[in-house]
Amino acid sequence: MKKLVIAALTLTLVFSLTACGGNKENDTPSEPTNVESSADTESTDSTESTDAADTETENSDIATDSESDVSAETAGVIMLNAFKELMADGTDYTSLEIAEKLVANPIIQFMGGAMPVEPGLLSGFDNYEVTGFEEGATFGPMMGSIPFVGYVFKLPADADVDAFMTGLKDNANMRWQICVEAEELIAEADGSTVFFLMTKKNLNKE
Repeated sequence: MKKLVIAALTLTLVFSLTACGGNKENDTPSEPTNVESSADTESTDSTESTDAADTETENSDIATDSESDVSAETAGVIMLNAFKELMADGTDYTSLEIAEKLVANPIIQFMGGAMPVEPGLLSGFDNYEVTGFEEGATFGPMMGSIPFVGYVFKLPADADVDAFMTGLKDNANMRWQICVEAEELIAEADGSTVFFLMTKKNLNKE
């Protein structure tokens, strides 16, 4: 009896394996086709998505470029334009008055102040002595850890303004603060009044 049961079970197992094998053989040709078609669909969808993404990226780049053209002014450029506006309004400001107005500009995000300076060693120029001006003022942050320092110099009417500015630019140290570095150096004159600035490009609070 046991032999018959074992034989029956063996036959059942054999038939089951044969049936599974048959199903696999029948399914084998169709499986790669399904996978390939699925992959093709995914590839097409992926390509379309990539194309759409590329188009969006290109459009985004165009928008960014146009926006940057509108707001391309850095802190240095904004401060220089503010200096030019002051000089153009016809008022005979002292160097300290100009410095006080510049440090009050809305773009400045730090507590700042202005004060007069005398010829000699000035912040930002290491061992170079800045001389040749009749009147000078500096403006900048109260805290010394911000890479920002500005000057307004009034030179004698017969002074060589270009040589004075060249001396400033050639001897300025953008890393005068050691731990931080300025990103812009601007020197420009309106008549015998010289504007000099070293600053970060963006003065927004971080």
